[in-house]
Amino acid sequence: MTEPDWVEHAVLWHLYPLGFLGAEPTRAEHTGDITHRLPGLLPWLDHAVELGASGILLGPVFDSVTHGYDTTDHLRVDPRLGDEDDLVALIEAAHARGLRVVLDGVFNHVGQDFAPFRQALAEGPASDAARWFHLTWPDPDAPDGGGTPTHEDFEGHSALVALDHAEPAVAAYVEHVMTYWLDRGADGWRLDAAYAVPPSFWKPVLDRVRERHPQAYVIGEVIHGDYAAIVAESGMDSVTQYELWKAVWSSLNDGNAWELEHALRRHAEFARAFVPQTFVGNHDVTRIASRLTDPRHLDHALAVLFTVPGTPSVYAGDEHGFTGVKEDRAGGDDAVRPPFPASPAELSPLGRPVYERHQELIGLRRRHPWLHRADLEVLHVSDPLLVYVVRGGGEALVVLLSTDDDGVRWGLPAGVPAAGDAPVTLLAGTGAMDDGGRTVVLPPHGWAVVSSA
Repeated sequence: MTEPDWVEHAVLWHLYPLGFLGAEPTRAEHTGDITHRLPGLLPWLDHAVELGASGILLGPVFDSVTHGYDTTDHLRVDPRLGDEDDLVALIEAAHARGLRVVLDGVFNHVGQDFAPFRQALAEGPASDAARWFHLTWPDPDAPDGGGTPTHEDFEGHSALVALDHAEPAVAAYVEHVMTYWLDRGADGWRLDAAYAVPPSFWKPVLDRVRERHPQAYVIGEVIHGDYAAIVAESGMDSVTQYELWKAVWSSLNDGNAWELEHALRRHAEFARAFVPQTFVGNHDVTRIASRLTDPRHLDHALAVLFTVPGTPSVYAGDEHGFTGVKEDRAGGDDAVRPPFPASPAELSPLGRPVYERHQELIGLRRRHPWLHRADLEVLHVSDPLLVYVVRGGGEALVVLLSTDDDGVRWGLPAGVPAAGDAPVTLLAGTGAMDDGGRTVVLPPHGWAVVSSA
């Protein structure tokens, strides 16, 4: 494992700037030259600190036509958000508060207004720019004069033009972009759609980037595939742990602890090879408060997020119980990417209990930094009850999650969480201790995190 030292303590607050700051959905709707919206994030940096976060995972901020993932210029801030000075000032303000900043880089595909793509169309198949893409050129002797070429795209979206990652100029460009913004203070990169890029592409690029910025943290968005193999071949520090995300809400909704048990065992295997990037919400999925059918289980999901090995992130709004359902349609992301008020003081007080639960569990994690690379073992599983232990740094925590309509008692086995039969204290949750601190008592749909006194 070669991830930067600072990541061991990282809890990331993830936000989608175009939505958060109420930018126009498209560039065509944006009037004028530059709208300086990025300074609107400054009042929220203290919110992230008070939450307990140590870094900001910043969604796309570079020039694009619509949602930010159709980048047209990686070296220019989207004028709907501001300019380079705004972004650098935001990074500096975050650093002044002890917050790292991880940027979102879209290097699998580009928007159709990306300059080399326009150049390729203008100059033809023999041009240097044409080698950046997978283009199929029509017959120039055809009656219509050949027309325009077709291009490979990203998952059927013709507006997203796939890059040819076998082209050295593409690798040089990606390296330049990553280094450019790291030079200006960024602390790392989230690589969008990394699962669609050959892992072998990343290794030489990241090696060169790290020659100049050895403390840069790199997360790959990987939804499916062999996580550990992708990390090993690509040289990325981590990938997004979608398997665990799905198992958390699905198992709680179905009352099927076996599904979560299976995912936790796989997660433990991943964590022995690399430290996964963990989450229960992000800009691409239905919010956890909407996904769960029983609101009593939100605490269960958070308990998993903040006690298993990994680098956890909290999607902005989830810490206040925001709801929002992602739909498979045009504009289907809008509900999970809403505009936020000008300052945290304007948030509804109804979300305060959820915020305080986040603070409690993030605080627990920050007091046990060994959780980042902890060993995880499932101790018990039945449909209403799951129990696991995490160990590291000579310490251990036991986590109990119940979806039972009745109360549950569970006696700690000898040697758990620590050697001998020392009494155990409740660190978080709705449970209580009995039998001299050796039995955990949970109310209906209860949960607990316990440790040796």
